[in-house]
Amino acid sequence: MDRALRRPIPTQTWLVAAFGAALCALAAHVGADARWFAAVGAAIAHTGAIPRSIPYASAPGLAWHDAPALGQLAFHALESRLGDRGLILAQVLAVATALSAVAFDLERAKARDGAGAAVLAACIVAVPASFLVARAELYSLALFPVLVVLLRAETRRRTNGIWLAVPLLALWANLHGGVLIGFALLAAYLVIERARREPLVSLGVLGASAAALLATPVLLHTVDYYAGVLQGAASAEHYGLWAPLSFHDPLDVLLVALALPLLVAALRRRPAAWEIAVLIAFGALTVDAHRNGLWLVLFAATPAARAFGAGVPRPWLSRRVALVCLSVPVAMLVLGFVRPVPVDGAGEPLLREAAAAAHGAPILAEPVAAEQLALRGDRIWIGNPLDAFAPREQRLYLDWLQGRPAGDALLRGPAGVALVERGSVAQRRLAASRSFHELARDAHAVLYARRS
Repeated sequence: MDRALRRPIPTQTWLVAAFGAALCALAAHVGADARWFAAVGAAIAHTGAIPRSIPYASAPGLAWHDAPALGQLAFHALESRLGDRGLILAQVLAVATALSAVAFDLERAKARDGAGAAVLAACIVAVPASFLVARAELYSLALFPVLVVLLRAETRRRTNGIWLAVPLLALWANLHGGVLIGFALLAAYLVIERARREPLVSLGVLGASAAALLATPVLLHTVDYYAGVLQGAASAEHYGLWAPLSFHDPLDVLLVALALPLLVAALRRRPAAWEIAVLIAFGALTVDAHRNGLWLVLFAATPAARAFGAGVPRPWLSRRVALVCLSVPVAMLVLGFVRPVPVDGAGEPLLREAAAAAHGAPILAEPVAAEQLALRGDRIWIGNPLDAFAPREQRLYLDWLQGRPAGDALLRGPAGVALVERGSVAQRRLAASRSFHELARDAHAVLYARRS
């Protein structure tokens, strides 16, 4: 035991994890698909009930079943006390949890320290938006690697610890819909790996985990929530986060350049059969929607690092030098939390002017501005979560965001005010419209109103 305690830790790997979390604090900002979580959480806190429709929007909606209410309440608590800084704090904690879990997995797999550090850095660079943009997905970013650590530990030595996956998925289901990725991962391990040796245990954990997916405030209607997300217009049209890989997007090119070598190295290592199946599945999912690249690189990290050899870590830095190096990310964290929070949407004066110009009528806005307005208590026509609205309204909104003529139908609707990002397709189309004129603008957004 004393020998184990004296075993040197992989210093470089953990330093990369620390720098990754510090970089998030220094450079992260709040993106679309974040503030609406806080806005719905505020409605839940105010009414004490789970909403059946979107409380801040006017477009015709569907019967919406709000499964991740716990995640929304947590976002509301952070936003109401710390503003956007609270959401960035949540992102930093999620990134720190994810990178620490991967570093721990690398250590348990006895990957070479330098290889582990390089692979961990590659994960951050491959999907920078996942680490540097605060979204509702941060819950899944934190919990996915934790589940991976558990499953790989059970692959090395089967124990009753596999049952920990059940409460983990139950918590995850109440935070974010990405729990479906976690359930698929667990199912792959149970069916391909464990069922051969412990069929009853595998069946029990699989059944209990399926029930855990439904352990939300809407119970059986959680299935409807998942179906709405997966079958919504954004998913069907591959819009935004659902967009497929494209070599016209520099970030997608970067993802392919880093994820493909990780995938090849991981497969060359010949991991367990269930891990091979998961790596291939995540590769296919990434081609279909680049948002899935995050799961691919995080899962491939450990077997990819192992492909460069294994062994007992050797001290790369003395304890004193390591502490000095660690002071740099600590300083970055401090600077990150005292810096002004970057504004990625309309400024507060323009938001107030939009609300005043609308005179209580709903405002048509692009996603970031729409969530800003919703969080202020203003009324919008449509916005996130898009799957809560009628299919026709979803398609029209996506048409409008992409500058298609069909989307102009929204401009003839009840919304007489539109708030759009400067330089966006929607902004250029409004600028050329004879029905709307510009009221005001700031560094990030432009406000338009219908002509009398």
